[in-house]
Amino acid sequence: MPHPERPSSAAPGPLTPPAPLVVAVDGPSGSGKSSVCRAAADRLRTAYLDTGAMYRAATWSCLQAGVDLTDGAAVAAHVRSVPLVMGTDPHAATTAVGDVDVTEAVRSAEVTAAVSAVASVPAVRADLVLRQRALIDAACAVPAPGRRPGVVVEGRDITTVVAPQAPVRVLLTAREDVRLARRARQDLGSADSGAVAAVRDAVVQRDLVDSRTTDFLVAADGVVTLDSSDLDFEGTVVALLGIVEHVAAVPQ
Repeated sequence: MPHPERPSSAAPGPLTPPAPLVVAVDGPSGSGKSSVCRAAADRLRTAYLDTGAMYRAATWSCLQAGVDLTDGAAVAAHVRSVPLVMGTDPHAATTAVGDVDVTEAVRSAEVTAAVSAVASVPAVRADLVLRQRALIDAACAVPAPGRRPGVVVEGRDITTVVAPQAPVRVLLTAREDVRLARRARQDLGSADSGAVAAVRDAVVQRDLVDSRTTDFLVAADGVVTLDSSDLDFEGTVVALLGIVEHVAAVPQ
């Protein structure tokens, strides 16, 4: 008479880790990329990468070193030597040049006025794109404790140049008047007519200059457009997470 099969006493094998999730987000100034993507990364339990902060840090370093920003070769040579250290924890998205924390310094008016000059140098873009891809690869390969492999990465030309193969690619945008009001509230604490007028040139001119070298105003093929003009912050985060769920089948 055959013996009944005994239940296996072997320990269950290790759980299969989730597949890496890369969410690439482009968008113009004032569209809310940084705050929305940071919140989305936190809820998705991934890393977060602000590529704009990398360009700002490179610009800060150029200004500190007295580099002539009209000399593209000099700018590129200097940036190649700059040790950029990006914190990818959504709760502590710090930026450093070597051991100098420049998280606040890179948001200064001086850096804001100069960043397009640095970012428009093709050799600088090529250099930083390689660094950004390395950070994305690291976040996918070795996630921080308690986080899944992957990253929400935002900036300019992310969906077309930096991470064109990302499973989720989004253009986060809004009407110009909405973006100007948001930037005015962020920088000046008010969205009255005077505050909006004060930020208009910086926002519109930077988008105009940057659009000559990067694609962030029109969604490329396969990129989902998220217009946040009529959404508040929480509504925009929820909408972005909904796109992730729909496109990548990642439940929220």
